[in-house]
Amino acid sequence: MVKLLLILIAGLVFEAAGVVCLKKGITQVGEVTRVSVPEIARVVKAAATNPTVLVGVFCEAVFFGSLLILIAKSDISFLWPLTGLSFVFATLAAMWFLHEHVSLIRWAGVVCIMIGAGLISYSEHAKPKPPATSVSSPSASPRPPSAP
Repeated sequence: MVKLLLILIAGLVFEAAGVVCLKKGITQVGEVTRVSVPEIARVVKAAATNPTVLVGVFCEAVFFGSLLILIAKSDISFLWPLTGLSFVFATLAAMWFLHEHVSLIRWAGVVCIMIGAGLISYSEHAKPKPPATSVSSPSASPRPPSAP
């Protein structure tokens, strides 16, 4: 369980770093002035050659890889709500690296997310463990006679 939580936290750090880099990179590219094929092509080309955007895409790919590992090893009903902690990490990263102001109402939302993730984590620990089954040899327990 601890290993999975460490993978989750590392993944969430990469996800927050990816979001920050994507925001910085897209800001460097410039905003879309009108919705047209040439304008969208310009933005895509500029984003695909922007190093900050590429670092953001790499960080998001690392997050996705960690998510694949976690999905393979834990219940999705436990894991997926915990990925909501990415909102917490992204909010903190936006404050520290993008110098965004976060209002009290947004902090209230972050606290609600943290409480929800805590309840989900607690529910995993409170879940009854399946009883251990003993392996018996075939000679120890005779087979019932088969019906004709």
